[in-house]
Order: sequence, then C-alpha cells, then structure tokens
Amino acid sequence: MMAVRYHSYGGSDVLVYEEADRPVPGVGQVVVQVAGTSYNDADSGLRAGLRQDMLPLAFPHIPGLDLAGVITAVGEGVSDWSVGNAVVALLPADAPGAAAEYVAASAEVLATAPRTVELADAAALPLVGLTAWQALFEHADLKSGQSILINGAGSAVGGYAVQLAAQAGAIVTATAGARSRDRVRSYGADRIVDYAVTPVVQALAGQHFDVVLQLAPAGPEENAQLVDLVADGGAFVSVTTPGPEDAGRGVRTVHVFGRSDATQLANLVARVDAGELAIEVAQRLPLADLATVHARAAGRFARIAELAAQVEGGDLAERLRADPAAVRAPAAVGELAGKTVLAP
Repeated sequence: MMAVRYHSYGGSDVLVYEEADRPVPGVGQVVVQVAGTSYNDADSGLRAGLRQDMLPLAFPHIPGLDLAGVITAVGEGVSDWSVGNAVVALLPADAPGAAAEYVAASAEVLATAPRTVELADAAALPLVGLTAWQALFEHADLKSGQSILINGAGSAVGGYAVQLAAQAGAIVTATAGARSRDRVRSYGADRIVDYAVTPVVQALAGQHFDVVLQLAPAGPEENAQLVDLVADGGAFVSVTTPGPEDAGRGVRTVHVFGRSDATQLANLVARVDAGELAIEVAQRLPLADLATVHARAAGRFARIAELAAQVEGGDLAERLRADPAAVRAPAAVGELAGKTVLAP
C-alpha cells in the first residue's frame, strides 16, 4: 500500500510518500481502508520530536491521528464491528496512523461514522471535536447560563467549541477575524470580538467570564491578562500554552490535551447526523500532499512551539535550541488556513 512515513524526527522534509506493508488485524483490532485523515498541529509536534520524552515513536512512523474509513478485516476477539462498517476514530499518537491506504486500529477507539457528510470529511471531527468537548465539559464544567470567552474561535477546535457551548445554553463571546467572523456567528456566538481591530483584553476590559477557553498561541504575559478576565472561582482552560499555575481568586487553570474516547466521539457523531454540529473543511487534498501541508503549517506551528518553550522551558526549550530546523517554516510555501482533509 502507499503511505506517508518518516524515518527520523525533523522538519516537513522528512515526510515521504512511499510503499509500506499493508497491516493485518491483531487481537482486538480491525483493519480500516482509509477514506480520509486530517492535519493537526499535534502531527507536527510528533514529527519534530518535541514530545519524544513522553511519546517516543518507532520508525518508520506513519502519521495521522484522525481516521475515517471502512472496515475491511476484523481480528480475533472483535464482536461489535463487521467488514463494511464505516467508522471514525482518534488513533493513539505513538501507533501507526491514518496517513495511508489502510490502518490497523483497536476496536475500542472506533465510533460509527456520520451518515450525513462525506466519509473523508468526517476525519475533520475526532481530535478537534473531542478536544472541544473535553475542554468545555470535563475541565471547565460549563453549565447553562454561564458566560464563556472562546479566544481563537475561528480555529478548528474553536468552531466546535462555539457550537457546543451555545447548545449547552452558555452565553458565548468569541474572538474571530474577518475570515471566520460570519462562520463563528452562525455557530451561535452571542458576541464577536474582532481581535484585528481591538486587542481582546482591551476590548473586554472590566468584564469577567465564568470560563475563558484559550485556543490561540500566547506567551505568559498574554495568558496572565486573559486569566484576569476570569470571574472569581471560574476556570481558565488552555489547549495551546498553559496558564499560570496559581492564578489566585479561586480560578482554576487547566492545560488540555485531547484524548480518545469512543463514547464521546459517538455523541459528537450523533449531533452531526442530527444537524446540530457542523463539520467545517477548508480544503481537501490527496494524501501525497501531506508534506506540503506540514510545510504550510510550519509558520503557525513554530510560533506555538516557541511560545510553549517560553512557558514550559526544560526539555522542550532545549530541543528547540538543538534542532530549530524541525519547526522552521520553509520559504515561500504559503500559509495553511482552516481544517485540511487528505484522502489516499
């Protein structure tokens, strides 16, 4: 089969579209013919080796955390799934991913794919949808009637977060630029703050929110300013760089990493099929273009990595100093905007 693989950590140039062995299902696994996967900045972090102390990879590694496809083989011990079932999943970061024609996956991570969207497009749901759900309802404990500021609402996670928060009955203030403002408003935001016109902290001076959800890359100073917008006893939840450990005033600060949860993913799929949750795909490309997608995302990812290193220091900062090319943006490749789905 054809797959995208890398044989060492590094920049986007380590990604190679090449022949690989077709997987067979192990005990408790199925093999899925991939209809689509999608790019996430987490893919760049894994490729660059920035978290290799926590998630070491075996080489050659096939990336692709998000999976949408059709089961073609079922392994021993699997009773809930059959050949021909259309499924979606968030795959483990250290396992072979979905940037291939076929992938073996644990049956435990699967959910039935939505019926109301193209199967490949469903790959835009798992990681970012689960991250939004977990940030809002596990970590922020968002309730109806509460106020929430979603900073970075135009992002992939932000689109789901705005929809889910509005449907939960929260009062949603969202930051968005001209490119995403109308889409974010259509998702149910009660108020839009255009960060390109007025800095967010300045635009919201004197206001307080039960929850601030941080989805935009930021350094320690900006995060501290956003924490000041959290009401006493509220929550500052960040998916990008962490907030201060001790915010005072009873404010909780949480740093979120989305995790696989088949039950939650099935819930999100049900919302998609009910017309309650929109899947936004900015572009659809062939899988062979994945290295170009990583290159186009490199400028944004480099900023995220550098800001994270400022906040966290330690091993992350040391790795960036040792191998800056792993996150450096290649020249003249254009910027990646919106969610990108890739199909074999």
